[in-house]
Amino acid sequence: MLPLLVALQLVQSPSPMVENTRAHERQQQRPLAGERIQTPLGDLLLPPGLKPGRKVSLVIHFHGALWLAEQSVRQAMPKAAVLAVQVGAGSRVYDEAVRDPAVLPAILTALAHPVEHLYLSGFSAGYGAIRAILRQPANAARVDGVLLLDGIHSGYDDPQDARQPTRADLDAYLTFAKAAQVGQKRLAILHSEIFPGSYASTTETTDWLLAQLDLRRKAVLRWGPLGMQIVSDTRSGHLRILGFAGNSAPDHVDILHAMPWALKMLK
Repeated sequence: MLPLLVALQLVQSPSPMVENTRAHERQQQRPLAGERIQTPLGDLLLPPGLKPGRKVSLVIHFHGALWLAEQSVRQAMPKAAVLAVQVGAGSRVYDEAVRDPAVLPAILTALAHPVEHLYLSGFSAGYGAIRAILRQPANAARVDGVLLLDGIHSGYDDPQDARQPTRADLDAYLTFAKAAQVGQKRLAILHSEIFPGSYASTTETTDWLLAQLDLRRKAVLRWGPLGMQIVSDTRSGHLRILGFAGNSAPDHVDILHAMPWALKMLK
């Protein structure tokens, strides 16, 4: 019986439960103005009225509806350029998309404007691309801020012991978090309470990060954006980790739709 129970736990990704307590509000798509520039990872949207040679901040977002990422950046950072990237399902395809260290410089060259601030954002599986970039020392040095939206996962040290996330999967985030603590970078992580079962959840990986940083999670209970419920809010320097209630698919998508609210933590 025990092996069967374990197998059933491994397929939880996320819980099939649906609840109606929270509002699960959603953004509505609207047209966006601005010139588009082709890059190795898709079309980059410039802010309206950007003059040649002017400095501009750039947000590169990985995974999720392209319009939603563009709209979120335009709302939170009206003068920033945005490159929304959607290359498939699973963190591996995102890792592979930027594994070559030449990809990021090629995007910056295509932009043809001096980059004032470079921010990376990832939802769900998009964390794979951000981790790959942060593992590249020269490219990681260019990044000013990172936003992880219910997407910071790892394997387990022992697949039969769902307690310890694999350090090698999280070291790049830990290095960036330490820089954020002392004000050199900015890192914001928003996560739900979903437990996939076969790999470490966003709750487990953020608990691991907090332990490595000698921080304790601060429990709170208050309303967040779009009818979401914040259950923890931990801060240290320019590092912020927010836990949200919910273990269902709508709770996962809530965090993507809260992107305009979350992006402001990087400014």
